[in-house]
Amino acid sequence: MAYTQADLDRLDAAIASSSLEVQYGDRRVRYRSMDELIAARNHVASQLAAAASAAAGNRKATRRYTFQTMRGD
Repeated sequence: MAYTQADLDRLDAAIASSSLEVQYGDRRVRYRSMDELIAARNHVASQLAAAASAAAGNRKATRRYTFQTMRGD
């Protein structure tokens, strides 16, 4: 599922109001606990950040190591 900033805003609003229910279009989701709601919020935020990073062409830096060995004959 592709998340939007509006989804994140809805989760933030639910957390701020201590509500465990969030409306997504025609669906209503009831979370079992505030911890579960916060975990869902963190998941959506990380997915949005990853999508934004991919769209911008940013990648985590990688390191390349080259090993050379020589026989001591």
